Amino acid sequence: MKKDYTWNYSDVYQWMDKVNKFDPLIITVAVNGGVQGKEANEAIPEKPEEIAQSTCAAYNAGASCVHIHGRDPQSLYNCTGNWQVYREINRKVRELCPDIIINNTTGGGPTTTMEERYQCLDAGPELASLNMGPDMSKFKVNPRPAPLEHPHDGFLIDTCIPFTYGIIEKLARVMKEKGIKPEMEIYQPGQFWVSQELIRQGLVEPPYLFQFVMGAQTSIYPIPANLINLIRELPAGSFFSTIGIGKFQWSMVAMSIILGGNVRVGLEDNIYAKRGEKMTSNAEAVEKIVRIARELGREVATPVQARQMMGLSPRPSQY
Repeated sequence: MKKDYTWNYSDVYQWMDKVNKFDPLIITVAVNGGVQGKEANEAIPEKPEEIAQSTCAAYNAGASCVHIHGRDPQSLYNCTGNWQVYREINRKVRELCPDIIINNTTGGGPTTTMEERYQCLDAGPELASLNMGPDMSKFKVNPRPAPLEHPHDGFLIDTCIPFTYGIIEKLARVMKEKGIKPEMEIYQPGQFWVSQELIRQGLVEPPYLFQFVMGAQTSIYPIPANLINLIRELPAGSFFSTIGIGKFQWSMVAMSIILGGNVRVGLEDNIYAKRGEKMTSNAEAVEKIVRIARELGREVATPVQARQMMGLSPRPSQY
């Protein structure tokens, strides 16, 4: 019988019983993202070989899962949905990281079409992110000066990615057909309505993987009370992980560790190690959260342990 690693995070008695004996911490590294690139921090990897090398260093530092955005080879500041780009990245990552869990994005970037969001699923990831609702944002993209490839003068993004019930259900159905486990991205608590519909239809299976996005525009405010309230809404049989965007990264992920959850760090979410000091690599972010976790009494999960906890195949994907 497989061990059930899930528990009721909002049950005060379970939490008190588990203090100092929480399950190992699953660390996901989000190596690049779909918007900012080297114009924001030269350490952000853009090309497949760079992404693989950056992932490898983070893996060696303690990451058991990698979240990947493929970049358009013709405009590296844009995300792509091209399955061949993702397949090349996934293959290079697997060559360097034999057992890391590979997670491709269906969130993409502001210029990714809805049809393109399905394409990365043909690259054979083990996990894929799945937004539980629309994503609205407005921000300036920094100028990208030469000698960086594909320079530009900067521009304004004002957009809404229109995830609907139907689109989300279709993405979940395709993932299920392909044996890919969805990582359900929750930006605000009303999106639990959507996840409950996926559960009701049998489009996701336990253990359910939830990720709370704290501090993104139009997401819930990144404060401790809100993270606790999100945890209270988790359905039985769930895992959760937490993202803190920008300056909220370290406080939100530290709180997730304390509450028994898991974490995501990396240059997609935050480019600074501390105020005014840019991170030099994704590995630096992983090294920092490993130190924090161990000071707080949490050991770090290996990829083998993370696979068991998430209910994934013990055999890593091959490309």
